[in-house]
Amino acid sequence: MAVMTIRNIDDAIKKRLRVRAAVNGRSMEDEARDILRSALSTDEPRARNLAQAIHERFAALGGVDLPHTPREAIRPPPDFGE
Repeated sequence: MAVMTIRNIDDAIKKRLRVRAAVNGRSMEDEARDILRSALSTDEPRARNLAQAIHERFAALGGVDLPHTPREAIRPPPDFGE
């Protein structure tokens, strides 16, 4: 098993961990292990592309029908010669 050292933990966080460990009848190290295990036990969210995320967010609102706008022919390029 790997060993991990965590430095620079805020005093308030350490105190909350100590209290939570005491409530659960565990050591701080065992409590931290349990917190990490439960936080990382779920599947990682799948990578999504931005367009798909936007579509999923607004799909329930329905679509918009825009009027058809006929296209015009492309204008001829300007002639800069004399």
